[in-house]
Amino acid sequence: MKIKPLQDRILVERIEEEVKKGGIIIPDTAKEKPQQGKVIAVGSGRVDDKGNRIPMEVKKGDYILFGKYAGNEVRIDDKEYLIMREDDVLGIIEKEK
Repeated sequence: MKIKPLQDRILVERIEEEVKKGGIIIPDTAKEKPQQGKVIAVGSGRVDDKGNRIPMEVKKGDYILFGKYAGNEVRIDDKEYLIMREDDVLGIIEKEK
């Protein structure tokens, strides 16, 4: 199934943070959900009061940071995603070369 977010919304797949060796083992039920994700799809951008379209800063394939309670969880083809507004994105993670 393909999904295209509308306006300034983005579809994000959460990515698990790396687990460090050693320390305490935390059961899955007590773990916090990751606040990092990969952008799967983006909308066309929001429209301002004058009718001009404002382009999105994030693009498909970007890795992002977002707030703990950002977005709405959706299930598509037995996989969980988040749909959120671009305003909910705290930053884009740039990979070192």
